[in-house]
Amino acid sequence: MTFRSRVITATVAAAALAVVLACVASFITTRSALFNAVDQSLLQSSQGPVGIHDADSSITGSFTELVLASGDTVPTTGVPIDSVIRDYARGKTGHFLRTVQIGDQSYRELIVGLPANSVVTGNECATGLCQVSTTSAQLFVVNVTGQENELRSLVRTLLLVAAGGLLLALALGWLLARAALRPLEDVTNEIETVTETNNMRYRIEEGDADELGRLRRVFNRLLSSVDSSQTLQRQLVLDASHELRTPLTSLRTNAQVLSRAKELSTEDLTQLTNDMVTQVDELASLVTDLGELARGERSEGAVEQLRLDECVDECVDTARTYARIKDVTIDSHVEAFTLDGRRDRLIRAISNLLTNAVKFTPRGGRIVVISSSGTVTVSDSGPGISEDDIPFVFDRFWRSASSRALPGSGLGLSIVAQVVAEFNGMVTVDRDPELGGARFTMTLLSSEDEESD
Repeated sequence: MTFRSRVITATVAAAALAVVLACVASFITTRSALFNAVDQSLLQSSQGPVGIHDADSSITGSFTELVLASGDTVPTTGVPIDSVIRDYARGKTGHFLRTVQIGDQSYRELIVGLPANSVVTGNECATGLCQVSTTSAQLFVVNVTGQENELRSLVRTLLLVAAGGLLLALALGWLLARAALRPLEDVTNEIETVTETNNMRYRIEEGDADELGRLRRVFNRLLSSVDSSQTLQRQLVLDASHELRTPLTSLRTNAQVLSRAKELSTEDLTQLTNDMVTQVDELASLVTDLGELARGERSEGAVEQLRLDECVDECVDTARTYARIKDVTIDSHVEAFTLDGRRDRLIRAISNLLTNAVKFTPRGGRIVVISSSGTVTVSDSGPGISEDDIPFVFDRFWRSASSRALPGSGLGLSIVAQVVAEFNGMVTVDRDPELGGARFTMTLLSSEDEESD
């Protein structure tokens, strides 16, 4: 079923329910008004003196009748005497109202129980008054065939009104659905245009501040996100191809030289081999970093509760192994802290900061690592980062002029920024006032902070 069909069906169903309820309420109200008037008239008649009068054998109009405990009637009118009337005639007190069918006519009947020794008036009594020694029941009967016919006519009228209302609701539902869904069809057509042309820079008109306007704005934001993602992907491919070209060209040159190994001295051959191993290591590191970036802002894997202090200690122990080669000292001050995340990603971010610090710290220098309340600070005694370079530090493949001669792909700090974003944190860089070198500050949210958010 199409959305248009569902709208029409819902409209017709709502209209049908409203029409049916209105017709039922109208019928019940009319019927109650008609019969309440008759019932009140009968009850008022029963409040007067008990009377019996002669009546024709053919039952017409309204009349009264007395039913004795023996089952005899005074006068005899032809009203069927059933068990209900006999119960009242034999002593049941109170009154009872009902509708009875006599022949092809409908009558409203009031049955009133009378006690023994009741005095009645009527033509049947010699003096106009007589006393009934036994209990009895007095019947008040009125013809309501006209009212029944009016109700049947009302039912037919209501059925016609209901049918007309449903047809009108169907027509209005179709018109309303067509008018209401036309803007949605326009949006669908524009979305199909984007799908067919694959033009992520296309934007649809946002329209008014209603639901459709909101849909248009959300779709435009989606297009902007997709366009930005595609731009970043293209830029990543271009940057990666540029970065790969240099080591591959160097490898190709060295491989060509290696083909004339017999002409090289042992020292030159060793140097050539070491250069090729270094270039292969750079390629492997670059491929690993590209794989990290390709994960996007959200990596795969299970999220677990982590001890930040334990992760920092592990990374510091590993970094000290490389720092000893340059006689660099790493001091750490770590406090306990827990957070939720992926351990491998957190380890990678901290390791990248420490690797970067070891790389730029001169021989005999010092690195200080402080972890407290979800903030990890890595400071070094290196040359630091100039104010002009700070805005570009976390860009992909960016390397300062002073570091281009050093090994690296320029992706380490961009991976740090990506991991910190995954942890809903932030990372900044400035100059350490004590050591004089760069100071990277990484702030992460704890498990309690995330739950409170």
